[in-house]
Amino acid sequence: MIALALKFGSWLFGSALGRVLKSVDQRGLNDVEKERIKGEIVMEAARQQTAQLNGPGRWLHALFIVPLGVWFTSVVVYSMLFCRGCAFPQDWTIAALPPPLDQWSGIIICSLFGYGAFVAGMKAVGR
Repeated sequence: MIALALKFGSWLFGSALGRVLKSVDQRGLNDVEKERIKGEIVMEAARQQTAQLNGPGRWLHALFIVPLGVWFTSVVVYSMLFCRGCAFPQDWTIAALPPPLDQWSGIIICSLFGYGAFVAGMKAVGR
């Protein structure tokens, strides 16, 4: 479980965290001590990410999150109410996001909700 969390953490926080975790592996410590140190490093990285999201630059995150949320909400409402076979059929549709943004939107959503799930999982494992 810790190994999976560490792999996810290194993907989430980038190569710097991966290099730190790799250097811990190369130390001459026993396995339990290595896993404890890795867990502390990943938890500290998660804490720093939380501080960054809640810090003074959080409005910058809103520049990406709010338009994506409005688009996603409009797609859901359209799909439930206004599509061709729905309760209030309409001739218009919601446009898809352009090619690079459609992939980025999934990454943005995953980074927001996946990060929260990751932190909650690490807290549950640590108890």
